[in-house]
Amino acid sequence: MAKHKKKGKQPPAGAAARVSKARSEVRDNPFEVKINKQKFSVLGRKTKHDVGLPGVSKSKALQKRKDTLLKEYQRRGKTNMFSDKRFGEYDTKLTPEEKMVKRFALERKKHATKKTVYNLNEEEELTHFGQSLAALEKMNDPVDSDSDTEERGALSAELTAAHFGGGGLLRKKATSEQKEEEPEKPKTRKELIEELIAKSKIEKRERQSQREKALELTEKLDSDWKAIQGLLSHKVPKSERKVETEKPKADDYDVMVRQLVFDMKAKPSDKMKSEGDLAKEEQERLQRLEAERLRRMRGEDDKAKNKPKHTSADDLMDGFILDKDDRLMLSYKDGKINLPESDDSELKTGDDDGDDGADEGSEGEDDEGSDDDEEEEGSNASDNHSDLESGGHSEEDEEVQVKITKKNKELKVKRPDEATSQLPFTFDVPESYEDFLSLLSEKSPDQQLVVLERIQKCNHPSLSQGNKAKLEKLFGYLLDYITDLAEQQTPDLQTVDKMIVPLYKLCQMFPEAAANCVRDALRDIARTVEKAVESKGRASYPALHVLLYFKITGILFPTSDFWHPVVTPAVTVMSQLLTKCPVTSLEDVAAGLFVSCMFLEYVSLSKRFIPEMINFLLGILHLATPRKASVDYIVVPPFKLHGKFSELLMIDNTEDSASWVKKNLPLRAINGLNSEDKTEINHFKLTCISVCLDLVQRCLDNYGTLPAFREIFSPIEKVICEHLPRNTYPEKIQDACKNILEDIEKFSSKPYSPLVFEKQMPVLKKMFTPKVMPVLEFGRKQGCNKVERERKRLIHKHKREFKGAVREIRRDNQFLAREKLQETAQRDSERKRKVKELFHSLSTQEGEWKELKRRKMRGK
Repeated sequence: MAKHKKKGKQPPAGAAARVSKARSEVRDNPFEVKINKQKFSVLGRKTKHDVGLPGVSKSKALQKRKDTLLKEYQRRGKTNMFSDKRFGEYDTKLTPEEKMVKRFALERKKHATKKTVYNLNEEEELTHFGQSLAALEKMNDPVDSDSDTEERGALSAELTAAHFGGGGLLRKKATSEQKEEEPEKPKTRKELIEELIAKSKIEKRERQSQREKALELTEKLDSDWKAIQGLLSHKVPKSERKVETEKPKADDYDVMVRQLVFDMKAKPSDKMKSEGDLAKEEQERLQRLEAERLRRMRGEDDKAKNKPKHTSADDLMDGFILDKDDRLMLSYKDGKINLPESDDSELKTGDDDGDDGADEGSEGEDDEGSDDDEEEEGSNASDNHSDLESGGHSEEDEEVQVKITKKNKELKVKRPDEATSQLPFTFDVPESYEDFLSLLSEKSPDQQLVVLERIQKCNHPSLSQGNKAKLEKLFGYLLDYITDLAEQQTPDLQTVDKMIVPLYKLCQMFPEAAANCVRDALRDIARTVEKAVESKGRASYPALHVLLYFKITGILFPTSDFWHPVVTPAVTVMSQLLTKCPVTSLEDVAAGLFVSCMFLEYVSLSKRFIPEMINFLLGILHLATPRKASVDYIVVPPFKLHGKFSELLMIDNTEDSASWVKKNLPLRAINGLNSEDKTEINHFKLTCISVCLDLVQRCLDNYGTLPAFREIFSPIEKVICEHLPRNTYPEKIQDACKNILEDIEKFSSKPYSPLVFEKQMPVLKKMFTPKVMPVLEFGRKQGCNKVERERKRLIHKHKREFKGAVREIRRDNQFLAREKLQETAQRDSERKRKVKELFHSLSTQEGEWKELKRRKMRGK
């Protein structure tokens, strides 16, 4: 027998046709067709995915993403589509009437207020021209007739038929009436109306007679009741009456309700003014006062008010009222004229008051104009009413009167000079720092405060658009001015203290600008320290005007925040000063103690631990101990155990400690000690030691609750207890050392638990029990019943769909990533092209310039 050749697996007959069709679509490229072979061919089973075209499907998916996803990506952030969102516009099930009703209901729902939430039984009332439709439908309009108010509004059938029913010709009668009545001649409209008028008059008379009868009966009944009323009344015994008339006692609630009834109701107050309104009013007030000041300075008082009015001979003086008699009462004592003390004091102190008024603040100056006007009016009143005085005075009285008038005239002449010494009420913001200095020069500190306050009020940000930028510059000018005051040879710290108030107000108005200004100053300090460390390996403590920035920072900004854009850099700079600036003089000791004091002010609320400060205080105490070969504590740089300045605070003469008096550390000492007296220098050393011990005491109060308190303060305890020569110090310093040691012992006595690892559950031992596995039934989905099999099938379908969705999302992301990369490449290529063109033009220009230069050189 011949051996038959093995036939390879071929696709079914139907699949062959699909394969040929697919190949024709891809132009007979066999690599573009994928045939999914089947193990077994089952009769009657239709195969859908026996042939695949991965290239075609991939290109279709790519084209679909370009049409949908790419367009959405390109239109991101753009809204050029109009969508009709009217209710029911595309709903074919709703009629136009239903759409209108729904839209009307939604519109009313939008405008519904909260007060209609609880009106459950009340429906909305429809109106027409302000009148209710329900009332219009009732047709109860009043009728103008002669009938009474009780019958007004009701029309009789005859009147209605006569006026609106066509008269008697058109009126229909009942069938019974038509049969009984004989045919009569129809009446005219005029006759019918006359009959109706007559009937209405008869009815009116009847109603009036009925009313009169009712009144007569009522009066008769009242008179009968008065006659028998006395018979019905009888007195009740007082005992019974008290029992009957006893009222229950009112409880607290009733008493409170009655009190609230008689309480005064709240009266409406004036509208609260905004910050802009207040600033505008303040500006107008200052402008008005400035105008009055200039008028007084020029001596342009209203003379017309001071002159007496012309009085004719026929004037009866009806409107004349003498409010106050300003005439002087003369008295004699020992043959001499005795003037009132108030007048003498006014004459003597008139000039002094004017000078004082010029130095007053804004509040005193605001009232000066009114006081001067009142004085002038009083003096003028005495002049104007002089004709009322009797003519029986002596010559001495006339001489005294002349002297008083002369004094008043002298005061009036001197007032313009006083006005020139007053400060103006309106100021412009200075454009430069030189203008600012010229504005404050030759003025006392109080006057400078007044000038700064008026600058802020006259140039409030709400009054004009550019005032904000001007006042922000004013903050920088004021900060520089404070620095200049502290930089003088003898710092004017009192003026600096007063200038902090307007600086704080400006900081509250413009916090961002103030923060930037102070931060820039701190940045300059940090750069100076870093440059000094890089060049010399060490830095020196700055002067007092630089250290004041730390004090100003603590006043203007909150220091308890965990992180702050201004306070945090300030803390960093202070830490650099304490760690990188060695102490080589007494000025450095004073500067370091000032920085330590600032540290304690910063952490007074947050209780934050500052190790640089603790190490610096330990180093200061080390400078006050005698030099030894070895010590049992460690000194942290920039301090050294042995060196040239290791005994900087040692006292040369122990007798100077007896004359030492405890006082605050003078800040002027930071700029330098001018004295060379050894006694004063020893007193200054003792003051530094006392201040250092006070700072240590404050540190104990702040850090007494820390777990590591014992380790932190043990070196300080050793220095004070074993190495510091306490016996040679005054009693106050010895007491301070004793208190510090007692507090350290008290806080160190608290037990604390050392750090340990957290307890963990013990690891279970590995078990050797055999694991029992159920026998699988291959070829079937696990599950004994139909419900379980259906659940497994749905889970499998969900997993498959989920994987497909994840795959599509991944492909979408890859497509978007390619597009973004392509856009970036295009931008980069365009930029490179422009850069090349620019370089090319620059090189051409450079070549032409060099060629021109060569020609000039050859010409020479």
